[in-house]
Amino acid sequence: MSLPEGFVYLAVEIPDIILDIRYYSTYNFVGQRVDGYKKPLAIVSKEACDAFKKACALLKEQGYIPRIFDTYRPQKAVDHFLRWASDLDDTKNKATFYPSIDKDRIIPEGYVAEKSGHSRGSVIDLTLVDIITGKDLDMGSCFDFFGERSHHGTKLISKEQEANRNILKEAMLQAGFNLYDEEWWHYSLKDEPYPDTYFNFDVE
Repeated sequence: MSLPEGFVYLAVEIPDIILDIRYYSTYNFVGQRVDGYKKPLAIVSKEACDAFKKACALLKEQGYIPRIFDTYRPQKAVDHFLRWASDLDDTKNKATFYPSIDKDRIIPEGYVAEKSGHSRGSVIDLTLVDIITGKDLDMGSCFDFFGERSHHGTKLISKEQEANRNILKEAMLQAGFNLYDEEWWHYSLKDEPYPDTYFNFDVE
């Protein structure tokens, strides 16, 4: 597949990163592969890629490499999330991803919405891996955990977990990304090139 103009494959441009595309797998809050994820690949705008290269360089100096959970997300995937959230009988991965939230609250409380910044192509969901040990840093919650434990500034995590989050945060902010207060893993490019466009091409 040839990508739309203005987009690149992140791992082609930055070969050191680790891809762990959760919506291609069943290890996600939906519990199945999500619509639009035909391959476990990370796609971003060229501008987001250029900025992320700076973040990767800063992190590598400190002994870390990124593990990527999600980047560009087609609108059809967001639509899949909405259908899943409306099916109150499907709670197969509740214990892992939303143990303290009733499923009928997922949409009202904003955990799933009709549009996602990911569909604009300049958002990266990630964590950090220690280059020497090969282990993920302990961030205090899993990716896509629905709850306060995922928030920046939460009091529900340890000082070490907070410090680990800050390593990621400082590098991403310095490289030109904004954080999202309620998700420690989510960073969006400050000057994104397609602020009003929600793309729907497949991840392949």
